[in-house]
Amino acid sequence: MVVVMATGTFDLLHPGHGLYLQKAKDLGGKDSKLVVVVARDSTVLSKKRIPIVDENQRLEMIKFLKPVDEAYLGYECDMFQIVKEINPDIIAIGRDQNYDIEDLKKSLESRDISADVKRVDDYRTAELDSSSKIIKKIKETIFERSQFDNR
Repeated sequence: MVVVMATGTFDLLHPGHGLYLQKAKDLGGKDSKLVVVVARDSTVLSKKRIPIVDENQRLEMIKFLKPVDEAYLGYECDMFQIVKEINPDIIAIGRDQNYDIEDLKKSLESRDISADVKRVDDYRTAELDSSSKIIKKIKETIFERSQFDNR
């Protein structure tokens, strides 16, 4: 069985997350196993922004998704520690994840991790196709509502 690992924040789930995870699993073929690593709150805070949904709830939601066979929280200090534990055959990188594939492969090799790294190029384009866009829309809606209420 081919084990595929996918990673992400998965804050404010949207259809793009589902597409990414399904395409990641497809990389492994018919009987593959998809293991998802959800970023810790501290990691999200250091790389992106303050997470809206806490790490335990994000993990719980990911476990409900159809393509996902297993899901875990990542580690705060060493992102490669969980990779060693899962020992995937393939690591799937999303289109919006800013990793240089060749650099990542070299980092894996230097740690004696033999996983292949593949980018999932499919992306579901929509008005609210990212957590950041959803957050922005919520802010705009709250502002518009406050303007309406103040009339």
